[in-house]
Amino acid sequence: MNPRTLLLDSFHAAVAAADPARILPPHLPAPPGGRTLVVGGGKAAASMAAAVEAHWPADARLSGVVVTRYRHSLPTRRIEVVEASHPLPDGRGEAAALRMLEMAAGLGEDDLLLALVSGGGSSLLAAPVAGVSLKELRQVTKALLHAGAPIHDINTVRKHLTRLSGGRLARASGKAQGRALIISDVVGDDPSIIASGPCTPDPTTCSDALERLAHFRIALPHGVQRHLETCSADARGDTPKPDDPCFSRMENRVIGCAHDSLVAAVGVFEQHGIPALLISDSISGDAQAVARQHAALVRACLTGGALALISGGETTVALRPQHGRGGRNSEYLLALALALRDIPAWAIACDTDGIDGSEDNAGALLAPDTLARARALGIQAETLLAAHDSYGFFSALGDLVVTGPTRTNVNDYRVLLLGVN
Repeated sequence: MNPRTLLLDSFHAAVAAADPARILPPHLPAPPGGRTLVVGGGKAAASMAAAVEAHWPADARLSGVVVTRYRHSLPTRRIEVVEASHPLPDGRGEAAALRMLEMAAGLGEDDLLLALVSGGGSSLLAAPVAGVSLKELRQVTKALLHAGAPIHDINTVRKHLTRLSGGRLARASGKAQGRALIISDVVGDDPSIIASGPCTPDPTTCSDALERLAHFRIALPHGVQRHLETCSADARGDTPKPDDPCFSRMENRVIGCAHDSLVAAVGVFEQHGIPALLISDSISGDAQAVARQHAALVRACLTGGALALISGGETTVALRPQHGRGGRNSEYLLALALALRDIPAWAIACDTDGIDGSEDNAGALLAPDTLARARALGIQAETLLAAHDSYGFFSALGDLVVTGPTRTNVNDYRVLLLGVN
């Protein structure tokens, strides 16, 4: 098979393994004696809601609202789908989050809260706490993203600046039973980090949020600084902790993760007689640094035979004030091309949500002749990498991978393919 086609097929297999229509139904609870309220948010929210509707008894009471990214909606009948902004929150997401809290507060002992949680939920469900404006929340979020802060640190801050995250949705549901179905987009699959953990105890504090902001030298808007300092001085204003009784009624289930998708990709290569090594499902760090590490691994694995090196996780990119276009996956590939130099290799790096950074591509493909084709077009790979313009580089070569929204999200997908012509 053509290496380009094989790499794309493996990516599609990884995405399919995280399709809510496939993975969600086995985890649905039995309908309660009362009503079921479905709430949630994330890039997979619409497809998760559609999966619930497809498998929920027609005579059982079901209603609710979920929020997903613009252009990620699907038609539903019983659960309303709202589209909002990502990665920076907007008023539509704020309004949806406030509605969810109000609806959850109306649940009784015989009712069920069914929360659908996936990556992207932190910004899509971002209703600021009292005293913090949406503008201030956007300012802090943007600064953390541009600083290349890991998602664990970003969500440590967001959990203490928004009304629904950090276990607050579970607390709002009163005496109702609850189940959160979670598709993980974070390294380690910790439910308290995914979408900022709306239904899980929060092990972090407002003091932790202040420390993370200071670490990345983020200038604090007045409302943010006042809220976090007040909360640090009086823990009663902090997020609910593990001993809060609300969590005795709430079950959190991770139903989809990077590991399962990478295992599905391993099968694709093995079906074609190519040995596949799953390096790790939890690689993090600077995208360019990871690329250099993987190039060193390639040199150690050169035996002349075919081999696929597969990895997942989530890298980061620290942007300069003036920068080009691109996401962490295309930046990884461009740095990898330069690190490999004359070593012939194929590679793919894509985000399983179909969006690399904030662009319209999922990622890109690398071929043995990538740098040669770029030089023939007068494109300086080093210059574009320094400018964080990996999108421009791969677009000029026709090597972007464009899938559109996949409506799921289990983080990055990377393969280095060796010994295949």
